[in-house]
Amino acid sequence: MNIVIVGAGAIGSLFGALLSKKNTVVLLARNQHATAIQQNGLTIIGKTRLHTKVFATDSPSDITFSPDLLVLTVKSYDTETAIRQIKTLIQDKTIVVSLQNGLDNIEKIQHIVDQKKLLAGVTTHGAIFSSPGIITHTGKGNTILGELDGSTSDRLQKTVTVFHEAGISTQTSDKVIQELWAKAIINSSINPLTAFLNCKNGYLLTNPLLEKIVEAICEESTRIAQAEGHPFTTDGMIRRTKQVIRNTAKNSSSMLQSIQQGKKTEIDAINGRLAALGKHHGLKTSFNSILVDLVTSLTKT
Repeated sequence: MNIVIVGAGAIGSLFGALLSKKNTVVLLARNQHATAIQQNGLTIIGKTRLHTKVFATDSPSDITFSPDLLVLTVKSYDTETAIRQIKTLIQDKTIVVSLQNGLDNIEKIQHIVDQKKLLAGVTTHGAIFSSPGIITHTGKGNTILGELDGSTSDRLQKTVTVFHEAGISTQTSDKVIQELWAKAIINSSINPLTAFLNCKNGYLLTNPLLEKIVEAICEESTRIAQAEGHPFTTDGMIRRTKQVIRNTAKNSSSMLQSIQQGKKTEIDAINGRLAALGKHHGLKTSFNSILVDLVTSLTKT
């Protein structure tokens, strides 16, 4: 299968490296990362140890084939720009998969790409961009893919098979939008705190005060999700969030990595989006609103 990974940072490069074992893969990445991969190949260390020669570029015009599968791992704030740049690559049979954080990516993509081409997904794999050409796989996880309308399709099964054959454990869901919301609730409760406190995920449960704050954020975010029609329970989401923290205790969240690298964060697409939706429903959004302000303050120059 011909595959293009759009936004090949940590997770995108990890998936691209694994998929390249049995497929033709192109990584669309930032210039320094793409150059390092062109010169020395892509190296994955940590939970996965792999060195592969894979084509990487920072320009869509260098991609000479029409992809069978196009995987979006670009940051939420770059979604619309990235889709417009690679739109000409998307042909009738191209499957577009969004594996992104945030709550507004699908909406952005649908403005440009026919929904009939689009699959959504979430992954709990952890990865760190160690240096150009080198990715550290910090935690193995699961990946969930689904059709937006909850149906089971041949292209969904085909994509899952390709992922499985690459060693990426993947399940299907008939409620993938709900899965996106669950991840957003969990991310809203973990990522901003770790970014502001400059700590790994596990620290949030070693400090009793921080644990209570995690619970309060999770409760607020869950109530917003409930108002949007998603059948989560507060206790259930708090348990899931704490389990993710335990499973990724030694990981640095993607938001913390962005702060450390001096890059823009996805705070607006996670906590900012939750706060906006909560206000729309007349709900209290104190925690999400404060977290947006705190994280935004870190990126101001």
